[in-house]
Order: sequence, then structure tokens, then C-alpha cells
Amino acid sequence: MLGRRSRQAPSILSATVRQYAQANPATATGSSAGSGSLAQTESGDAEEAGATERVVNLQLLERNLLESKLMDAASGTHRGDAAGLTIDPGIPLDELVVRVKRDYQQRFGRAPQWLAAAPGRVNLIGEHTDYNEGFVLPMAIERYVVVAAAEVTGAAGEAEVGLHSCLLNQSERCQVGASDFRKLAPWARYVYGVMVGCGEQGLAPPALEVLIDSTVPLGGGLSSSAALEVATATLLEAVTGKSLDPIRKALLCQKAEHHYAGMPCGIMDQFTSVLGQASHLLLLDCRSTEVQLVPLADPDVEVLIINTNVKHELTGSEYPLRRSQCETAARTMGVRSLRDASPALLAEFSASLDPVLQCRARHVIGEIERTEMAAQCLAAGQWARLGELMYASHASLRDDYEVSCQELDLLVELAQKHGAGGKVIGSRMTGGGFGGCTVSLVRKNHLEAVAAAIGTDYRQQTGIAPSLFTTRPAQGAQIVRG
Repeated sequence: MLGRRSRQAPSILSATVRQYAQANPATATGSSAGSGSLAQTESGDAEEAGATERVVNLQLLERNLLESKLMDAASGTHRGDAAGLTIDPGIPLDELVVRVKRDYQQRFGRAPQWLAAAPGRVNLIGEHTDYNEGFVLPMAIERYVVVAAAEVTGAAGEAEVGLHSCLLNQSERCQVGASDFRKLAPWARYVYGVMVGCGEQGLAPPALEVLIDSTVPLGGGLSSSAALEVATATLLEAVTGKSLDPIRKALLCQKAEHHYAGMPCGIMDQFTSVLGQASHLLLLDCRSTEVQLVPLADPDVEVLIINTNVKHELTGSEYPLRRSQCETAARTMGVRSLRDASPALLAEFSASLDPVLQCRARHVIGEIERTEMAAQCLAAGQWARLGELMYASHASLRDDYEVSCQELDLLVELAQKHGAGGKVIGSRMTGGGFGGCTVSLVRKNHLEAVAAAIGTDYRQQTGIAPSLFTTRPAQGAQIVRG
């Protein structure tokens, strides 16, 4: 079993959320979603702050409980299972679409009129920099959420939308804009929030029956929630025959996650799901929202994603706490966001900043610089230097930002061990942390052997078999024809 010390923060979910909600009530409920920049808000009265705390706390608890339940099920499936050591080939998008059409026909007795798909994403480098207005370097992955719908004819009164999740085998019904979203299952709130936002942009849905399926791993830090949001918005474009500006669509989906799921995320996840391009990563400037395409042109380099199949309970509460800490550090140093800070400025304020805030700021400042350098290395094929940056990113996330966990650290160490001699270019945790996945760049001719060695050692030391898959940079959201 794992012998290294645990880096998990104290398990005090409600207290952590309360601290964040009271300090940042508008951010916690999502009212600052528009540009993805750091919120600059004033505290409301005590009653409003208390209400905000209760809503955000409930939303984060329910989100965490759902994802933890799903990850527990996944861990049970893979625990001691030799199949967990093989690379999962996945289900191609066209096959997933066929499955969704079949399931829709079986459930509703007719074919869907509209289908839309949106991918998850993996972030090669640039973690926890998006809500600090920095740079990120993600790519869309070949794992998708597909949403299918048909109009309910003859519906009277308010347009009612029926939702069914194949993955969870759960159904919900709601009237968009008229239902209490807090009574919906956590997954349905994402859909509901996007539908409300689309309605405000002139894409109000009629009465619909909607079916949802997904191959994006849940709780793995690969943005299954953003893929669901973006797929829903893309579906409503098909339903209404109207198009949203891609940036507006991404921001609309981000706002839905802020307000209806209680997660004050940055803009990276939704932007990548909307704007992803095949064979390219996106160097996204999270302040200006400008995107530079960075090709992944070398056919000898594979992107290997390994899921720890663990999810520690702190993910939901620690995320807003980290964001609040970054905002506090930026205010103390007199800058708009940590994007505007530098190592020299951080050193100047070393006496004014709490040691924890210094660590948080040091990670963000360094990670922004590493991300810009990584994009240059990727474009130039400077693989050795890119690998150094990835390993440095993980060390910073582990030591300064404290969002890694023993299982993630172990996977990165095993990648270094079995990837020596250039077999593995670089590896790091990806996503919010406290479980989920690592992303590694591996030489194609060593992929199978390296993956098997990492998986075997990981299972021996944890008792859990990881899930492994490879992906190429994928296309973003799309309306599915036929």
C-alpha cells in the first residue's frame, strides 16, 4: 500500500464552503461568470450571505456525493481487475451516436429529431490558472457527451422538458425558467441552467424529450460537466435553428455551472469543448479569450490518460477555497489578478502574505510561465524541455497548491520510472486534483509496455487497477447529422 504522507486537507466540507461563500457571495453563486475574470464583489447582508452559504454548500455536497458514488462504483469495477491494465480503445463518436439513437427509439418509441455532441478535455499544462486570468494549454479528447431530442407535439401550457440520463438511469422533468432547479438531480441542473441561459439569448426550447449518454469519465478531471453543458447548448442551436457566437456559448455554459451547480470554474473547460480543433491544442489566454492553435503534429507521440479511479471528498470544497486564496493574494499585492504578478512582486510582499497564500501565488505565477513555454516547446518539437515543464507543474501542484494526492503522485513517479530514456516525455496530474487523472506524453513504440508497467505497479501498491486510454486532439462541439 501507499506509504507516503497524505497531502489531503482537513475534511471539513461545510466550513470550507462557508468561508468561501461569506467572502465571495457573488462568485460562489456564479453572478461573476461573464468574462471569466476574478470577481470583485462586496459582501451582502448577513441574511443573504447565509442563504448563499446554504445553497452553495448543498450544491457542492450533492455534486461531491454523486461523483464519489460513481467513482466508488468504478473503483469496485476495477479493483483487482486485470482488464484495468489494458488501454481502453473507447467508443468512436459514430458508434455512440448509433447507440443513442437506438436507446432513444426504445425509450420514446420514435427516432430523435436532433442530436448534438461535445467532447471532454484534458489539460496538458496550466492548472488552476484559468480563474487567475492566465494561460492554459488544453485539448478536446475523443470522449463525448451526446444529447438527443424530439419535440413533444400537442403540449399544453408551459413547455415541459423531460430529461433522461442513460449513464445514471435517472429521469427528471422541468419547466425551463419556472422550476426550482434545486429540486433537480445534480446532473440535471447543468442541463437546466444551460436551457435557461439559451432562452435568455432567444433559443428557448419547446416541449422536448431529451436523452443523454456519455463516454467522458465522471469525476476524472476531464470536464464531463462542461461537455454536458456544451452539448446541451449545441442541441438547442439545432432545435431552434439559431446559432450562438462560440465565445458567447462557452460563457453561457460557464455561467450555468457557476449558478446552477455552485462551481466557480474558470473558462477553460467550456472553451475547449466548444472550440477544440482536431490535431491541435489550444493556447487559451483566459483574460482576453484569445486562442492560438498549437499543432500536435508528431505521429510518434501519444497522449496517455490514466485515471486513478479514486476521488477524494474534498474536490468540490477545495476548489472555491483555492480560488478565494488566489483572489486574496492578488488583492494584497495590489494587482487585478495573479496574471499580473511576478516572482519579484511576490518576494516584495513576502512579509505581508500568509505562507499558504505565498504558496498558492507561487504556483500560479510559475504555472502561467510554464504554460507559455510549453506551447513554444510543443510547436518546436522540443520534447525534453516540454517534459521538464510537465514534471515541474506536477511538483508545484503537489507542494505549493496542494491539490494532488498519493495516487496521482504515484502515477507520475511510475511514469518517470518506466519512462526513463525518453519513453515517457512528461507526466503530470490534470484537472482539479484530489484524484482523477494524469496526462502523459509517451513515445508510440513504447506505449503498450509503459502503460502495462505503470498499471501493474499502481495496482500492486494501491489495490486499485487504473483505467487507461489514449486520445488525439479532437474536434469541438458539433450538431450530428443523419
